[in-house]
Amino acid sequence: MEVHVRFMPSGTSVRVPPGTSLHAAIRRAGLPIASGCGADGICGRCAVAVRSDAGRLSLETNEEARTKRSNRIDPGDRLACHARLEEGEVSVTASYW
Repeated sequence: MEVHVRFMPSGTSVRVPPGTSLHAAIRRAGLPIASGCGADGICGRCAVAVRSDAGRLSLETNEEARTKRSNRIDPGDRLACHARLEEGEVSVTASYW
C-alpha cells in the first residue's frame, strides 16, 4: 500500500510508502524544500500547508509544535521533516511550487 501525495499548485504527485516523511516525498517529487537544519526539525523552514483529502499524517509532536511556535509558523502548517505520511491521498501546498 502506498500514499499518494499531490503538490499544489504545481500538480506534481508521487506515491511513497507509509511512514515516509513529507520532506522525503517532496524531494522525491523533485520540488524545492527549505531545510536550514538538514531536516532535523530545528529551523522550521520546511513548513507547508497540508490539505489532507482522504489521507492521514502522523500526529504533531510536542517538539514540532515548539519549533513552529518559536519560528512563528502558522499553527495549521506542518513541518515537512516531522510529518509522516500514513495512508490515503494527501495534498500539500507551498507558495513557491
